[in-house]
Amino acid sequence: MDEHEVALIEALRDAYEAFNRGDFDAVVSLAHPEVEYVRPGVEGSLKGAEAVRAWMEPDAFDTQKVEALDLEVNGNKVLIRQRTFARGAGSGIELDTESWAVLTLEQGLVTRAEVFLLDDEDQARRAARMAE
Repeated sequence: MDEHEVALIEALRDAYEAFNRGDFDAVVSLAHPEVEYVRPGVEGSLKGAEAVRAWMEPDAFDTQKVEALDLEVNGNKVLIRQRTFARGAGSGIELDTESWAVLTLEQGLVTRAEVFLLDDEDQARRAARMAE
């Protein structure tokens, strides 16, 4: 792994830590103003750093944490296997699940973030242009 990849992985791990402590402004500082966030399933995508920042605010969950388990860099793409833990604000129901994220970066900023369900690893790897 070269110095650029090491620095990128460190910055992304810092962003995950910022998210987990509720510092959403720090997370969004790594996003391009016109970032597109593609959510899994039928939720549709969000466009723009402001929309992504607003989405991060807890509403249905009183606890939400995301851990980057594995990160693989391929040029301007990063494939991340991540684990999400959340607890429902009213229900107390707990969510503990893994998923894949693919980030596309340009000039050090995330221009696109796609999230895939855990079973969609092949699709995530294709999006990251990594061998299956």
